[in-house]
Amino acid sequence: MRIAIAGGGLGGLTLARILHLHGIPSVVYEREAHRTARSQGGSLDLHPESGQRALAEAGLEEVFRSAARTQGEEHRILDPAGRTLVHHRPQPGSFSGRPEIDRRTLRDLLLDSLPADTVAWGHRLVAATPRPTGGFALTFDNGRHADCDVLVGADGARSVLRPLLTDTTPSAISTAVELTIRDADRRHPDLAELVGPGNLWCVGECRILSGQRLGDGDIRVGVTLPADDRDPDSYRSKRALLEEFDGWAPRLTALIEAGDGTPVPHRIEALPIGARWAHRPGVTLIGDAAHLMPPVGEGANQAMLDGAELAAALAAHVGDPDSAIRAYEEAMFARIRPIAEMCDRVQEMMLSPTAGDELVRFFGRRPAEPAPVD
Repeated sequence: MRIAIAGGGLGGLTLARILHLHGIPSVVYEREAHRTARSQGGSLDLHPESGQRALAEAGLEEVFRSAARTQGEEHRILDPAGRTLVHHRPQPGSFSGRPEIDRRTLRDLLLDSLPADTVAWGHRLVAATPRPTGGFALTFDNGRHADCDVLVGADGARSVLRPLLTDTTPSAISTAVELTIRDADRRHPDLAELVGPGNLWCVGECRILSGQRLGDGDIRVGVTLPADDRDPDSYRSKRALLEEFDGWAPRLTALIEAGDGTPVPHRIEALPIGARWAHRPGVTLIGDAAHLMPPVGEGANQAMLDGAELAAALAAHVGDPDSAIRAYEEAMFARIRPIAEMCDRVQEMMLSPTAGDELVRFFGRRPAEPAPVD
């Protein structure tokens, strides 16, 4: 059984790792030239019931605990004047919550757990053609070709393989802009203290300014705005971003001013809630390719759990991958729908005109004393 996994993200690598533990080989075709070809983004919180569970099934729980940051679970929510609405402090050293880990670190952890020849770097899939005898013939942009009996699309939001199963496409839900403050503790200690060891969300009317502490001391700054007709590229200047936060406390907008380099904007998209497809032998999807949701903390966790559950199904139905795929898909569709509904509610709440009040109710606690206001 030749298994091809299109996409070397967290979901695809989790699938490959657990298959490897079961003695089932696979090949991960990744479009990036090598593991350090691009930034992997910020950090993420791994949930016990999904991301952490997948790592435990992959035999990587202890390695994860040695690399994760439990203090990164701390989060602060401020209003535009800089007043603290919520300040959550996790129990020190506890992994019962959702500890943070940098995406790059987590990806390296998974890559290091695989045989060296598992990932075929520099292979961007451009076509998958059904073969008369079953399986697919694969064509890559580098001119190479391969065959497989089972094809798994782990290739993200703009999946090349999704059209093999459904004509459903994502739609825009917001605009996000990213900046990075390098070496924040040394260069911008005031902002490092403002963000703290975890995540900071500054919420106003239909807009969010956030800061996220990374393991290397950098701060990843994010701006989230409602989707509209404005070209995201119009936010490639700090001046344009600062105009969106006119009247906010200067110590908050300093996060934008301190960002190194040019702001990087992009559209955020999501698939319709309940999106699914009719089963097709020999091919399936995991992660964002299957169920692209608003980015409120579930995407990577559910992608990893997809990989773990598909691997378990394939191991339980050796010689009958069609039954394995059917079992995985039905369980995944049932699991994802309520999670997608929750993500949609949280996204709507965070970009609402009354986001601050709603987030206080959502988290259900206030600090004993408000932070000083500049």
